[in-house]
Amino acid sequence: MLFTAAFTFVRLQYRSGDWDTDIRMPANLLNSLIEYTTLRVNTREKVVLLESNDVFLYPFCYLSGHKLVQFNAQEKSNFEKYVKNGGFVFVDDCNHDIDGLFARSFERQMEASFGPNALRKIPNNHALYKAFFKFPEGPPPTSFELNGWGDDLVHDYLKAVIVDGRIGVLYSNKDYGC
Repeated sequence: MLFTAAFTFVRLQYRSGDWDTDIRMPANLLNSLIEYTTLRVNTREKVVLLESNDVFLYPFCYLSGHKLVQFNAQEKSNFEKYVKNGGFVFVDDCNHDIDGLFARSFERQMEASFGPNALRKIPNNHALYKAFFKFPEGPPPTSFELNGWGDDLVHDYLKAVIVDGRIGVLYSNKDYGC
């Protein structure tokens, strides 16, 4: 049987923090999917409560913010179950730092859910950087990194939670979607 459903960009809404950062990001990503792939694409973003069972209907989810990430019990349970059962979550820390509130609190959530050191740097020669476009130096820099935030900080890595040999959570401090 062929899977014929369209790709849907799902943004996860969580109770703490500010889950609804840069509203332009989904349109930019969806436009690129239409332009560069043959995927069928639902052109509207869908917001799904992380504590809802609706999260299990979609293979891709996006989570972002600037503030505290503190999952409630149901959000934590759903996040763990979703990732462990094949779901993929792209997480973008919109603070452009590596030790700000979002980074510290999200990384604590990953440790609580998947164990100490579960969130690890991805080597810059990982297959992720060769799967579609070629990025021989690792993750591509953002325009903010190239043009400057005023701090000359360039994050030359991404992090991931690996589950059964695949990336379940891809985590960025690069502000790709912010």
